[in-house]
Amino acid sequence: MGAGAHSYEAGLLPCPRSVELAGQATVRAAQAPRSVEDPSLPPEGYRISIHPETGVSLAAADEAGLFYGRATLEQLRRVSGEALPAGTIVDWPDMAVRAVMLDVSRTKVPTLQTLFAVVDRLASWKINQLELYMEHTFAYEDHRDVWARADPYTAVDMERLGAYCAERHVELVANQNTLGHMERWLFHERYAPLGIANGVVSGPLGMPFPASTLDPSNPGSLRLVRELLAELGSAVPGRRFHVGLDEPWELAPQRRGEYGDWLAQLRDAPELDGREMLVWGDFLAAHPELLAGLPEGVTVCDWGYEADHPFASRSEVLSRAGIAHWLCPGTSSWMSILGRTTNSIEGCRAAAVAAGDSGGDVKGMMVTDWGDFGHLQYLPVSDPGLAAAAAFSWCERSNRHLDAGSVRGLLDLHCFDDPTGLLAGALVSLGDAHRLAPCQFPNLSTLVMHLYLPQLPVGDALSAGLEPSHLDAVEATLTEAVAQIGRARPRAEHGMLALDELANSARLVSIACEDARARLDGGGLLSDISERTRARLADELTDVISDHRRLWLRRNREGGLDESCAWLEHLRGCYVAGGADARWAGPLVGELRDRDRESQGPEAPG
Repeated sequence: MGAGAHSYEAGLLPCPRSVELAGQATVRAAQAPRSVEDPSLPPEGYRISIHPETGVSLAAADEAGLFYGRATLEQLRRVSGEALPAGTIVDWPDMAVRAVMLDVSRTKVPTLQTLFAVVDRLASWKINQLELYMEHTFAYEDHRDVWARADPYTAVDMERLGAYCAERHVELVANQNTLGHMERWLFHERYAPLGIANGVVSGPLGMPFPASTLDPSNPGSLRLVRELLAELGSAVPGRRFHVGLDEPWELAPQRRGEYGDWLAQLRDAPELDGREMLVWGDFLAAHPELLAGLPEGVTVCDWGYEADHPFASRSEVLSRAGIAHWLCPGTSSWMSILGRTTNSIEGCRAAAVAAGDSGGDVKGMMVTDWGDFGHLQYLPVSDPGLAAAAAFSWCERSNRHLDAGSVRGLLDLHCFDDPTGLLAGALVSLGDAHRLAPCQFPNLSTLVMHLYLPQLPVGDALSAGLEPSHLDAVEATLTEAVAQIGRARPRAEHGMLALDELANSARLVSIACEDARARLDGGGLLSDISERTRARLADELTDVISDHRRLWLRRNREGGLDESCAWLEHLRGCYVAGGADARWAGPLVGELRDRDRESQGPEAPG
């Protein structure tokens, strides 16, 4: 959007609270602003004045306000070109906490340089908090066996990242799950006795999962967790610590009271003295009777990843109980390959609207970005959701216009720096390709689930109603998007990397479409695909895996790469063998089963 555009504010991310700018650019964009402090502005607020005679001035409530005012001026320069329009911008945030949580435990551990670039981007969009979700990817001194294959972050890494964040008014918050999702610990013989269960257990929807829940009644569990809190807390000092507590799958209904006891013990742990303790809200939402016993100093992070998640009603329950809480939508990138763009944007909008309707009871918003099933999606797939969350959490009223269509121009301007305006359009089209199929299911894209789990039938269950005509529409979208990617000319490194990443993602989903079409010609199973087609799919997948390995190392540490590729290599093996293992549930489950068979020794002769 260049000079003369009818609405400058439409090109800013987030759109400021109040924008009164002339349509004609008159003031040199390169001119540095005169900065003054103005305590009458709200915290983090700023006021930009642009006048043809007096130039550019920036008043701010505090250092953060100055930072955000300069960020807005930099965006305005991109929008307007050589000269800025005369007028005034007055701005401040709706929410004090505007957070992003990145999953760095599901195989993908970004390099520090990647994280620095992410922080730069998020800070320019006025995000002020970053959490790295950890299970086993911090180098705890006495627990090398847990993180040996993960390429973990060290205390020095966290110190460097924390300092980088602080310079950009981003708070780095320590995050370590401490009840559920501890499978990377319980996997090892040394820690297995601390689990409620061992080995492979039945998880959600009856799917096999590694045992993942610490036994809260075992004193050794608390000793371990306190040790982790102390070490990570020392590496990431600050006002807050996220202890997780979501999805304790093996905690039986008759033991749910132990959840409240465990939470209270963590709140009383000396390692968390003086810190706000953050916990996920799913277990408390399912068992609201536990809310009455929640101790002081706990903030509940209520997560929900669909556009229709009941943020408003869940927030009302927490408000009535007098409990501090944040609302936590997601980027909808995981288990999708290409994302679910509109779902993510609308989920972020729903969270912000619910926060605005709460009368100030909601203290923050945190968008989450997960990496389930091998973290096969690439970083740019999350950008639409991150941008939407930044906009809505800053000022929902002034950003109500934001949707999948308008986010394209914003990302090309302020994320990819693509003057052709094509890259973000391709990204958004790819992210909504799943909507061309009639079968929709929460938290995933049904178009690609048979890639992760080749034993799933196509045309039934998750993909009921899928027909070749739907696949034709998806493949046409993929073809057009890849053509756009080929014509895009991003100047930001993030955008240049995205070109190959999105192209490889599209190739993988194209394989999913070919696979599905061949199955629909038969009975819906992988074994119904002809040998010739399976051979071609295996060859195509070989190329995708090779590129996945190459692209991974551009942004991420090597640890976890083999496990990520194992999801695709298993599928390739199924194409070669001509059938799918009904018991497949990922490489970690497979490793547990192999270890169990080895421990039992060879079968006795019949």
